[in-house]
Amino acid sequence: MSESDDKGKKGFWRGLKSGLGKTRNRLAAGVGNLLLGEKVVDDTVMEDLETALLMTDVGVEATNAIMEALAARVNRRELNNTRALHGALKTELKAMLEPLEKPLIINSEQGPCVILFVGVNGVGKTTTIGKLAKRLKDQGLSVMLAAGDTFRAAAVEQLQAWGDSNDIAVVAQQQGADSASVVFDAVNSATARKVDVLIADTAGRLQAKTHLMDELVKIKRVMSRIDSRAPHETLLVLDAGVGQNALSQVKEFHSAVGLTGLVLTKLDGSAKAGIIFAISKLYDIPVYFVGVGEQVEDLQVFEGEPFVDALLAEDLV
Repeated sequence: MSESDDKGKKGFWRGLKSGLGKTRNRLAAGVGNLLLGEKVVDDTVMEDLETALLMTDVGVEATNAIMEALAARVNRRELNNTRALHGALKTELKAMLEPLEKPLIINSEQGPCVILFVGVNGVGKTTTIGKLAKRLKDQGLSVMLAAGDTFRAAAVEQLQAWGDSNDIAVVAQQQGADSASVVFDAVNSATARKVDVLIADTAGRLQAKTHLMDELVKIKRVMSRIDSRAPHETLLVLDAGVGQNALSQVKEFHSAVGLTGLVLTKLDGSAKAGIIFAISKLYDIPVYFVGVGEQVEDLQVFEGEPFVDALLAEDLV
């Protein structure tokens, strides 16, 4: 690892600890008690921990699984005190997130790798696209953007601003144009220019609006006319602050377009970061990236172990 990479990792670790502060503070009601000396693990301790997990939107299924695993260890006398219970909680949480870790692989040997971004309004989708585009370009890849959100004029302008500032081409049409047409043009252009990665934005939509979801299906179908494998990745951007509503978003978007990955944003403004555990319990969909701030470097590859370490950082509980 280079010195700059090392500094970047350390900076993100600090940002992650800070970003997860609201969730960590809410957890402290139950988890904090585990750090106060080495008390006997009794029913009150376990109930406080269970309540803390539920309050941070870990979800009923995930919380039950965690508490059952911990209770079994307590019954086997493997956990003699609250300090040991705290360590076991870390282990259980890390194990739960491990299946979500998967790198985003860019394979452009047979044409551009097409990444389709979807999500509801206001989750930070366009900003995330810009950050990812910058990240991929810094890795030496050629990138193109498709301004498929033709409903919101500011989205096109925002994407073009990202493109201009990073010397990345943006395919766009006028506001109100057919999104599928924009994406079709972009895939053709990226193929002709032998671009490594094409990232396509789409209009934010409520997951319950069938006609809007049908539009996404149309966009995918249009892409496949040019490249039967496209889109190679379909990523759902989730705002961590919505809590349990994120589960219905994953369900509906996955049913409509077949998600291959998730991006969890706005962790720094939420006390509900525990939703990631609820997702891991119900869906076998990797979390590629998490966002803990406004800066480009605040979008980072998701790793379960540092996430849990930051969430349960003892010096900040």
